[in-house]
Amino acid sequence: MSLVSRHYVLAAGGTGGHLIPAFALAAELHRRGHHLALITDERGAAIPGKPEYLTSHVLPAGRIAGMNPLAWLKGAKGVMEGRRMALRLFQSFQPSAVVGFGGYPALPTLLAATSAAIPTVLHEQNAVLGRVNRYFAGKVNAIATAFEQVDRLDPKCDHKVTLVGNPVRADVLTLRDAPFPEFSEEGLLRILVTGGSQGARVLSEVVPDGLAMLPPALRSRLQVIQQCRPEDIDAVRARYAGHGIPAELATYFEDMAERLADAHLFIGRAGASTIAELTAVGRPAILIPLPIATDDHQAANTREIVAAGGARAIRQESFTATALAKQIQAMAQHPATLANAAHAAWNCGYPNAASDLADLVESFGAAPIMDVIRMEKAAAPKRGEALAKGAIR
Repeated sequence: MSLVSRHYVLAAGGTGGHLIPAFALAAELHRRGHHLALITDERGAAIPGKPEYLTSHVLPAGRIAGMNPLAWLKGAKGVMEGRRMALRLFQSFQPSAVVGFGGYPALPTLLAATSAAIPTVLHEQNAVLGRVNRYFAGKVNAIATAFEQVDRLDPKCDHKVTLVGNPVRADVLTLRDAPFPEFSEEGLLRILVTGGSQGARVLSEVVPDGLAMLPPALRSRLQVIQQCRPEDIDAVRARYAGHGIPAELATYFEDMAERLADAHLFIGRAGASTIAELTAVGRPAILIPLPIATDDHQAANTREIVAAGGARAIRQESFTATALAKQIQAMAQHPATLANAAHAAWNCGYPNAASDLADLVESFGAAPIMDVIRMEKAAAPKRGEALAKGAIR
């Protein structure tokens, strides 16, 4: 526990990709004795997994996009109202620092923090710096990254950058020291398929037919768990039944950590949280980046794990049943190949991400009313210097 109890504000956009690392940081800072507040939008307030001690404040954010001047005016009005509300919160809460996790709902809070000269830290989950974080990169005190190479990050900001990784949920991180599930030439091949919070239609259309194209000896050993969109689930169930492949389907799995623990192979999108969990646990994957992701950041997210040998990436325009079957067969035909890929994925993980990010946040000065004991500032590693990833298994 920290010697000084401080207040920190976390500002995160309304998606799980922004909020999951925010929740993980909140848990670590709370464990150290600090007090936390979350600023988000209505979508973010509804994301499951928020700790009870993390008070949410829903502020108007506005979104300045498109070419319609009226929409710009409305968006700017929302941003400024959110900024005023954030400043009022700062007056009562007296934060030592504000941590922004990206997304438009973080914009008003970061505007308020920089205007009030409150120490501000950005955390970028993806391998491409997001638009809000890009705007504030030159104005904040520090930038924490999840990947060694981050596109759209101005080299002038290199001195602010610390590589920490992407914090993951505690129930996932506990799986890191567990061995890869036993896989033999006669045993079951358990495949986990997800496409984000609502599943991806392309996975529902391609994966069942791709699995059906595997050699009979491999196909007969399949055990599939797949997350589907509600409107697709009946059709997907019929496809698997037609192929004679046992599959458990659902629109949402509350016990995703347990599903990941049992899986030999993951098939799905390449969001930052997905990559972080795969590398934390050490699970080989076939990744299909979302083609409409801003700045094609999901494709960039796959670079490190693919280069290490822990995953294969297939662009969506090339994602066919034949292409999928070919990649599965290459990875799973021999048990050692799959185990080696799992080991490679594991070596890409940052199990200390939440702790390292908390250290960075704590390195900034306390609010005046709490500055009883000055804590020694830790020297931040330069960009490209990976923090400890844990012992090699």
